Amino acid sequence: MGDVWTWLLFFFIVIAILIMLIFQLICLSDLEFDYINPYDTASRVNKVVLPEFITQGVLCFLYLITGHWVMSLLCVPYLYYNAKLYMQRRHLVDVTEIFNMLNWEKKQRLFKLGNIVILLLISLFWVIYSALEDHDDF
Repeated sequence: MGDVWTWLLFFFIVIAILIMLIFQLICLSDLEFDYINPYDTASRVNKVVLPEFITQGVLCFLYLITGHWVMSLLCVPYLYYNAKLYMQRRHLVDVTEIFNMLNWEKKQRLFKLGNIVILLLISLFWVIYSALEDHDDF
């Protein structure tokens, strides 16, 4: 029964990361279509960048300590990219350069979204598999 709860925890953490990425993409799309100004977009996106990085790091760490090595390996490229951005101080969106970097910022978040969707599907599979496996034990 404990394995079901760990996979549910992983699933909800992945959902939280997915929501943060979709929020960032919506803000960038709103800027592209001129619904909000660059300052508001940058402040909204920058508010969720660090929580996204921390949540991704926690997820990778939880995969490691629970012994889910393959899932941890799937998280490593995303975690490395986030750490590299943070170390180079390029993780925040600059208000003055946001229009020049808009396509790059959207593309970057779409690749992150693809990685998270893959993790979400695998986590969903393991939640269902674990629940069915525990159901057979009764």
